Amino acid sequence: MKKTILLSTIFMGSFIFAQTVGGDRDAHGCIGSAGYTYSQIKKDCVRVFEQKIKLTEVAPKGSSTSMAAVIFSKDLKKAEVFVPDTDGESLILTRAGKGKIWKKDGYILVPFKKDGYQLKKDNVVIYQ
Repeated sequence: MKKTILLSTIFMGSFIFAQTVGGDRDAHGCIGSAGYTYSQIKKDCVRVFEQKIKLTEVAPKGSSTSMAAVIFSKDLKKAEVFVPDTDGESLILTRAGKGKIWKKDGYILVPFKKDGYQLKKDNVVIYQ
């Protein structure tokens, strides 16, 4: 009887521990509480704030400025954009022809200055 109680307690303790540490994994196994989100281009969990290409909100709505990040496919035909406005889902923009413009659903990513980019929505710059 004591062994049964002990084993039950150990099982329940490990179950509760698993729920608190890494218990917020998404459908791809990314742990949101650790800052990870799924990248469709990399096919892996990434931390948006660690990406090389970061864009800052041009006209913040509140007192804090939000950030967007961009990940390009190896062939540069696709650009994955992580924007707070999209409910945690990234946007996959496709390069138009051989130029350096990526588009999808009113969003446009274009080169800006020397090494930067601008993200426009309906022809209004929202991040750069």
